[in-house]
Amino acid sequence: MSAPVRGLTRRLRERRADLVHLTARRAAAAPLVLLAVTLGAFVLAAASPLNPLAAHFGSGYERTTEADRSAAAAALGTDLSWWQAWGSWVAGLAAGDAGFSHAYRQPVLDVLTQRLPWTILLSATALALALAVTLLAGAAAARRPHGALDRALTAMAVTLSAVPPFVLAMGSVAVFAVALGWLPVTGAAPPGQDPTVATVARHLVLPAVALAAGQVPWMMLALRRAVLDAEASAPVAEARARGLDERTVLTGHIAAVSWTPLIALLGARLPELIAGSLVVESVFAWPGLAAATVDAALEADFALLAAVTLGASATVLAGTWLADCLLLLADPRVRIDA
Repeated sequence: MSAPVRGLTRRLRERRADLVHLTARRAAAAPLVLLAVTLGAFVLAAASPLNPLAAHFGSGYERTTEADRSAAAAALGTDLSWWQAWGSWVAGLAAGDAGFSHAYRQPVLDVLTQRLPWTILLSATALALALAVTLLAGAAAARRPHGALDRALTAMAVTLSAVPPFVLAMGSVAVFAVALGWLPVTGAAPPGQDPTVATVARHLVLPAVALAAGQVPWMMLALRRAVLDAEASAPVAEARARGLDERTVLTGHIAAVSWTPLIALLGARLPELIAGSLVVESVFAWPGLAAATVDAALEADFALLAAVTLGASATVLAGTWLADCLLLLADPRVRIDA
């Protein structure tokens, strides 16, 4: 068994009670949080000026009779009060039925099943890319603190942090798709063709880079600060004074204490990653949940909106739980009370 595996196994044994306690508390609170989120979604839907029947009938709404509207309202469930609609939706969800999407004319679960994998693919690729760039920048800061490369990367991160995600997305389209013509702009495959691994990979480049560019600055600056603090710490100075080689100092002393701020930041900024993913998907017409969310909002498809809101909230809860678990494993000094 390698040293890292032995270390992880030992840390798991040491923090087992904390991990179990954290997981139990989060699992107990999660259903209440999710119910409250869905309740808020239905309250806001009831206060919305959008008319689901007008969206359902489209341009023919004015020509429909009261009988037609009443029948459609009963079929869509819009004749119920918000609390009745919420109770009916929760009861159906508990039975495995998330409702029917009148915007897509199919069950909500089918819409999510078709589109969720595309959103996961984009978000995971962008996050992996952002982490890779962040780690390289952290290594540059550790090897030559305040050097030319470190200063250049810091300046780039500060500049990017001031640019909204939609501007990054539109700028990448203007440069790499329109001006240079290197990469496609929209979708996951050329029009009229079924997606393949090659076409998806090529169409994924621009949205993944645009989404990653919005996350890199905060991650890079947090890791750089942690690396510089570790560089100036007494344990690192003592390790170098004992004659340890630079690789051992970097991996055993600096990297070991620099992970904590990055892990905490990833958990805290997960909602922004989800929001940024929806923005980027909209710009690049990526076949994920963004288009479904926009269509559901425009057509007052409250069942689909509630399901998307529930899924996003569950993702945030799971992500923050995982980040806190990793914090417990990465730093024995960390104590999490919630």
